Amino acid sequence: MITDRLASLENRYQELEDALTDPEVIKNQDLYHKYRKEHSDLAPVIQVFRRYQQVERELAENQALVKEETDEELKAYAREEIQLLKDQADKLEEDLRILLLPKDPLDDKNVILEIRAGTGGEEAGLFGADLFRMYTRLCERKGWKLEILSHSATGIGGLKEIIASISGDQVYSQLKYESGVHRVQRVPATESQGRIHTSAVTVAVLPEAEEVDVQINPEELRIDVFRSSGPGGQSVNTTDSAVRITHLPTGLVVSCQDEKSQHKNKAKGLKVLRSRLFDLKHQEQQQQIAQERKSQVGTGDRSERIRTYNFPQGRITDHRIGLTLYRLEAMLDGDLEELIQGLIAYHRTRALAQA
Repeated sequence: MITDRLASLENRYQELEDALTDPEVIKNQDLYHKYRKEHSDLAPVIQVFRRYQQVERELAENQALVKEETDEELKAYAREEIQLLKDQADKLEEDLRILLLPKDPLDDKNVILEIRAGTGGEEAGLFGADLFRMYTRLCERKGWKLEILSHSATGIGGLKEIIASISGDQVYSQLKYESGVHRVQRVPATESQGRIHTSAVTVAVLPEAEEVDVQINPEELRIDVFRSSGPGGQSVNTTDSAVRITHLPTGLVVSCQDEKSQHKNKAKGLKVLRSRLFDLKHQEQQQQIAQERKSQVGTGDRSERIRTYNFPQGRITDHRIGLTLYRLEAMLDGDLEELIQGLIAYHRTRALAQA
């Protein structure tokens, strides 16, 4: 048991509690907020550790009772308590190991969500719209804020592409395993023969980058303006309000035309570009780590088929963790908690095995 490390963390936790009541610290708001965040981050570990210590004390008391007590009825009761306490201690120890795993520094970040229709023509676009609605409903359930940054619609209510920002508590930690190819099997609205088709949509979840995360040299950008067109741009297509930003070193291109203001479109475009550059750097780091571990399973690679939505059978299957749920309608309405927690638990188990 890693008690020395936990004892050190508890000492630090107590130091922070004392510091947060210090008038000098309270005066320095930057320092106060820094300490408060560190205290908040440590709280879950310390609470479980203190419960673990209490269980260990109770366990020792009951073990002593079995040795010293002459009353057989009391000894039998103590033995029952010992087994229950051992089970509790094992569970708390496992919880502590999970809490002490290195935290993904990106988990607290907001995200940029990108959904693009893949193979399947119009049906892929319609399913892309279904997925966007699914994530919109998830945001409503979680109390997260979703803002559309850019979108391109199809003629029959689908989406060729949509980009949105999602902000709230621990968004990236919940959505980071959604990146990949989502496959749908159903009879399309455009199919007159009743045949089941298979289409695909690509989802990318990027940690939203702040200016401090990624420095963009204006000299490395080419910015073109043009007239907005199509759905979302019809009311502004008499002016050059749409913006296309090209990052010359990487060749990344971002277009934004949803706003009537060229300035707002440029700001949204730069927000997306910054996150894509940040994600590119992060992906390179992850690939290097993966090569060192010689394991690429379930990495969230954009080309990886991660999930199948089968409408005739009413099921969703996540291929990375072998989880099949027959709750398709509810999940498309944003009830993804069981799936999200299953993915988190799977990756935690892998991290524990590698620790």
